[in-house]
Amino acid sequence: MLYTIIRGVAIGLLVSAPMGPIGVLCIQRTLNKGRWPGFVTGLGASLSDLCYALLTGFGMSFITDFIETNQNLLQILGSFVLVGFGVYLYRQNPAKNIRKQSKNIGTYTQDFVTAFFLTLSNPLILFLFIGLFARLNFFLPESHLPEYIAGYISIIIGAIGWWLTITFLVNKIRTRFNLRSLWMINRGIGIVMVIMSLVGFIMGIDAYFNLKLI
Repeated sequence: MLYTIIRGVAIGLLVSAPMGPIGVLCIQRTLNKGRWPGFVTGLGASLSDLCYALLTGFGMSFITDFIETNQNLLQILGSFVLVGFGVYLYRQNPAKNIRKQSKNIGTYTQDFVTAFFLTLSNPLILFLFIGLFARLNFFLPESHLPEYIAGYISIIIGAIGWWLTITFLVNKIRTRFNLRSLWMINRGIGIVMVIMSLVGFIMGIDAYFNLKLI
């Protein structure tokens, strides 16, 4: 159970942390409207991420035997997906995602709904979840319903924890915050994903071919 919870929180953080359009929107709203509108924006994105996580998990549950038989191969393939995503993040310029802020302040409901549908409109997140689930062996073949429930709750906790943290920090340093900070966050997350992917690739190759390098 603890294994699943730790990995669930990690997945929630890794999915939420990249500064794509939704991350920039959250920071924009925090800078322009305050911490809580920015946090509600993050909540909308978190709910959408949970939908994609459920879709990924249910899809993978139908092929449990295949996962058990090909666990090492899936770890290798998942590492390839993550390294590609990490390189993409490293090269991305968040400034290109910034749009002019509407003069209409809006409500918490509008902040939540717009973030939910903006995140839901990006199906590439599904591939990120597939890569993370495979790379971290999120659900083991022997997992049961309590582990599944704890896992999905952990994902949403990790995501919400990220949005709480980022909106708190942005709100505290709003007078000194700039686009370079977003760029550095992206590069940092990208580097972490690439390193994690390379480690997973080496471990997967070692186990798949029984090289006993590790």
